[in-house]
Amino acid sequence: MGEKFDVIVVGAGLAGLACAYALAREEIPVLVVERGDYPGAKNVSGGRIYTLSLDQLLPGLWDDAPFERHVNRELLCFMNGEASVSVELFSSRFGTAPYHSHSVLRGTFDQWLASKVEESGGLIVTKMKVDELATVDGRVCGVRSAGDTVDADVVVLADGVNSLLARKLGLLGRPHPKHCAVAAKEIIELPRGTIEDRFNLEGNEGAAMLMVGFPSCGAKGGGFLYTNRESLSLGLVVEIAAAMGADFQVSELTERLKSHPTIKRLVKGGRTVEYAAHLIPEAAVIPQTLVGDGVLVVGDAAGLCLNMGLTVRGMDYAIASGALAARAIKEAREAGDLSRAKLSRFDRLLRGSFVGRDFGTFGKAQHLLDNQRLYRDYPDLACAALEQTMFFNGSPKERFSRAARREITSRVSVLKLLGDALGGYRML
Repeated sequence: MGEKFDVIVVGAGLAGLACAYALAREEIPVLVVERGDYPGAKNVSGGRIYTLSLDQLLPGLWDDAPFERHVNRELLCFMNGEASVSVELFSSRFGTAPYHSHSVLRGTFDQWLASKVEESGGLIVTKMKVDELATVDGRVCGVRSAGDTVDADVVVLADGVNSLLARKLGLLGRPHPKHCAVAAKEIIELPRGTIEDRFNLEGNEGAAMLMVGFPSCGAKGGGFLYTNRESLSLGLVVEIAAAMGADFQVSELTERLKSHPTIKRLVKGGRTVEYAAHLIPEAAVIPQTLVGDGVLVVGDAAGLCLNMGLTVRGMDYAIASGALAARAIKEAREAGDLSRAKLSRFDRLLRGSFVGRDFGTFGKAQHLLDNQRLYRDYPDLACAALEQTMFFNGSPKERFSRAARREITSRVSVLKLLGDALGGYRML
């Protein structure tokens, strides 16, 4: 290109586009480079985004966003091979504007956000793979692609989990198998009316369903289902360490999940229009530093995804990190100092935001999610105990407490059950 930009953002996902939008809005020259055919091409469609906290960082941006449905029906489902037990929350608060969360299709959503970047004056170049970062005396000063160099005062790495560029700089290490998970997801088309009938929805109401037990074959992980306007996002997540050496292939688990009696009737008659898999970070710890001389790391590349037990957060953290990185760059630029010391303002902003506070609250409790009983014993226990309690066949019925106690003691000791319950209470 032979041109210099104040900022180059590597990756046109949510973090990179949010950063570019916030910079372009301040009339700071910014270039976004994306290796895919278009923004969002490398992102798996279908998911959920929490937006209320983002209004404070990027006010007014979300008014015309292509959200699918606002989520006001939450389901937590414990599953064994033949049955399921669900806890459901229907909240009128969640169904009152401004809505706190929405389902989205990433291909559509990311392209919309990219259009906002361009409308604000940012430049986006697709089909461009960054091979390495250009450096002078240890300071990042641009990117190299296919033998060409594009110069910049600052480079923002938003190139996803396991960022090779950040690793080459020494900012991040190689991720541990316990700190990453593989997610497999399908988009299943269904008529709008069918979705609303099956999930008891009206208008643009949406449902979010998290599943534990059967979807991950008892390994650390779980399943999820989100309702879109005319499709369902169905998938599962399995920790890489748990999947290594397991007697299943993650690629086969979505078909297995669709065969479960609970899910089978929800997807009946649907047509799979997209299938994809990708890595997600699960370290639950913000790296010690995300800043170097002339470079910052944001989004999934920074490990900003958090399993909070009853929900998983990632997209809102990515957008927040991009917006905060833009703020730090703007302040450093105004001070005429783009050194690591000045750009480290981003570290402080991130840790002081709702992102950093969430990691501080829930990150230390992640070891509780390593408990295999959560995925193997307890879902089966919940299904078997309630099934035994509510099944009548004409024979005299024993006391419910006795039946429940028998189901419990056949799977886990009472002491372990009490210990796990206490640990779960402390985490939540």
